[in-house]
Amino acid sequence: MLDTLPTMTAARNMILIFMESEPFAQSIKKAFEANGYHSVIVATKSAAYMAAKAEAPSLVIIDRRQSSIIDLCQLRAVMTVPIVAVQELSGFCPDDDCVQDYERDIDLVVCSRSPRELVARARAILRRREPLLESHSHYSAGPVRMDLDRHEVTVNGRMVNLTPKEFQILQQFLESPSRAFSRQEMLNRVWGDGFALEEHALDVHIHSLRQKIEFNPTCPKIIVTVRGVGYKLRV
Repeated sequence: MLDTLPTMTAARNMILIFMESEPFAQSIKKAFEANGYHSVIVATKSAAYMAAKAEAPSLVIIDRRQSSIIDLCQLRAVMTVPIVAVQELSGFCPDDDCVQDYERDIDLVVCSRSPRELVARARAILRRREPLLESHSHYSAGPVRMDLDRHEVTVNGRMVNLTPKEFQILQQFLESPSRAFSRQEMLNRVWGDGFALEEHALDVHIHSLRQKIEFNPTCPKIIVTVRGVGYKLRV
């Protein structure tokens, strides 16, 4: 089955391949893995969204035929990495079609069927992104430090143990300091748009997170409540 996902990957070397044609997908997978990348193949929209959240890929490759059916906005909501659309059959790509692909938020259109060319162009994109990835592997706000590579959080140098959801919530705050998040927006970012969850559930996680990172959880100074809106990280 194409939708079998591994449990853990190295984010910076992981390529998510979303296409229905298993032979073509396997040829791409083989080419990337020969160049030191790990890759995961999915064949459905739901599996693509799940893998994007669970695997934290460094790049996504989709079949051009599927670029019009997948909700790229929803995909972008769970990750911000380059999306490459590849054409299974080699041939001419009409300008109008390419323009439409780019307007749908595709970062690169590859009309060649050559896996080697696809890998070379993908590697060029990833090389240009590497400095940006380095600068965003660590976050800090006041006494809080987050190391994404080590998946660690410290407060005043003291390691704190967060649940996966607490870690994801804190990461959202650290990535957008001073931004006020509504409860529903944070739920969508962490659990996904299609996940039915009461807004009160977020309050429970915020309460638990405050217990671990605030000096005085009863009077929070890091994650503060924005009345009538939700929460924000005070910097």
